[in-house]
Amino acid sequence: MKQSKRVLVTGGSGQLGSTLKKAIQSTTETIDFVFTDSKDLDISNLESVMEYLNKADFDYCINCAGYTQVDKAEEDEEKALFINEHGVKNLAKACHSYNTILIHISTDFVFDGRKSSPYLETDRPSPLGIYGLSKYKGEQEVVRNMDRYFIIRTSWLYSEYGHNFFKSMLKYGRERDQLSVVFDQIGTPTSAHDLVTAILKIIVEEIDNYGIYHFSNEGVASWYDFAQAIFDINGIQVDLKPIRSKEYPTPAERPSYSLLDKSKIKKVLKTQIPHWRKSLEEVSKNMGSVK
Repeated sequence: MKQSKRVLVTGGSGQLGSTLKKAIQSTTETIDFVFTDSKDLDISNLESVMEYLNKADFDYCINCAGYTQVDKAEEDEEKALFINEHGVKNLAKACHSYNTILIHISTDFVFDGRKSSPYLETDRPSPLGIYGLSKYKGEQEVVRNMDRYFIIRTSWLYSEYGHNFFKSMLKYGRERDQLSVVFDQIGTPTSAHDLVTAILKIIVEEIDNYGIYHFSNEGVASWYDFAQAIFDINGIQVDLKPIRSKEYPTPAERPSYSLLDKSKIKKVLKTQIPHWRKSLEEVSKNMGSVK
């Protein structure tokens, strides 16, 4: 008789996977996690994915794997689509074949930012760049190939692990006297720890309200606001200048407004979500313990 839930985690060495590894160290739940990265499991190879899921009776697969280089994707469209669309299609097919529930992480970049109120799960995606397009195509493959899934769109994800805006600002703030950050892109910073908490709640409580969900921290910020809060909380003195996006052109266009409506996930999980600044304070405290 099966004693505990078994959970496969793809992209286990990335930001979200690393955050999940830390979270399960303090959980009292009996869950068997198997963390993989691209060396262990190549999601772009359907045969490999099928073989891997056939080896073990996984209840859930948390897909943290993905091509996440937003600007580079503009010149590397084939690779972005190969991982974020084709790879996700393979996972969806394999999970469906082996009755495994897929928890797939997506992004606010599936939207064009032209709305003036928080995006609902029912709003029609319209990505501005290749990265957002590849993630949206991945979502479509999940919906097309299986029926027991959670697609969780999140925004401005950061933690003490991996590469992210939070860590970049800590580095640059300590190295430079002056920095310029855009103030006309609005969204919500999201702590990977809070996202992991929601994912674990889905698994522990065996939530079966499958579908698409939005998750970010509460509150509103521009990248400039986010940077200023990082400096304030971490005691960094730097001359921070607000600039418009047109003054800092990037290969990929970003949505100017990407607030996500979290009403659905809060109702289904019966939970409250912390304000982004409170979570930023927590992640800042955690930085001291990361080598």
